[in-house]
Amino acid sequence: MFGPFKSCQGILRLLEIIFSALALIMVIFRDRMVSPWGVWCEFVWVFCIIVPLVLIVMEAKSWHILLAAFLPNWADLCCGLTMLCAVMISSASVIFAVVFVCGSCIVSILCVIFSLVATVVFLVDAVRQKMACPSGYLSRLRGLLRMSEAFIACIILTAATDYFVVYARSSFGMICSIIVFAVCLLVTVVIIVVHLLKLLQALLPFGLSMMEFVFNIVAVLLYLLAITLWIVFGYKRYRYNSYGCEYCSYADYITVVVGAIVNLVLYIVDLVLSFKSR
Repeated sequence: MFGPFKSCQGILRLLEIIFSALALIMVIFRDRMVSPWGVWCEFVWVFCIIVPLVLIVMEAKSWHILLAAFLPNWADLCCGLTMLCAVMISSASVIFAVVFVCGSCIVSILCVIFSLVATVVFLVDAVRQKMACPSGYLSRLRGLLRMSEAFIACIILTAATDYFVVYARSSFGMICSIIVFAVCLLVTVVIIVVHLLKLLQALLPFGLSMMEFVFNIVAVLLYLLAITLWIVFGYKRYRYNSYGCEYCSYADYITVVVGAIVNLVLYIVDLVLSFKSR
């Protein structure tokens, strides 16, 4: 190996790109993807190609040094993005295997195999970087909580979209639930970005800690409302879906409920931690 691939870190990132790209290519050759779950998997594989590629280029050209004023902890950013990729591609591997793989679907089976290999490589890379113990936000509990909240919100929105595609109708209460999940996801991502870009924190009149505390309270209340609305308005709307899987629409409905409950717990934990840090 040579250039940026002469180190173990560079080789791992190269393997991440190759196997994520192979998984994506298999899906492209399979057929045009219309299922929201398939679109999510494609997005994950593209994301898992772009992230290590950008990291390789930034470090090979030493451009990350120029960003020191904006991103004071490059190792923490790399570690956080790698852990996020590991979780995301793990979900894509499982989801694609459950939803699309059958005994005669050779291309889909190859896609899952490549995705699983990429998952293993990302996990190895994430463990190696985590063992280096970077001291930044994404490597600590608060950052991991925020990334988990954002990831689960993406799964919730994908399941809700698939439910609406299957059922072809929606209610005002369920739409309100989706708006709540989307708004909380957006604010969570903004909070992560503000933590990474220290210069933005000076623009907050009441401080980032106060903003997080208030948002966690609002998020907990909104999630309680959204879960209630989704359960009440969606319970009687379950019916068989058109994919050939009898209970997929009901599975999407339950996925939203379970995911929302998990995220509610995460926001409550985050609220307790933000209260203690005040």
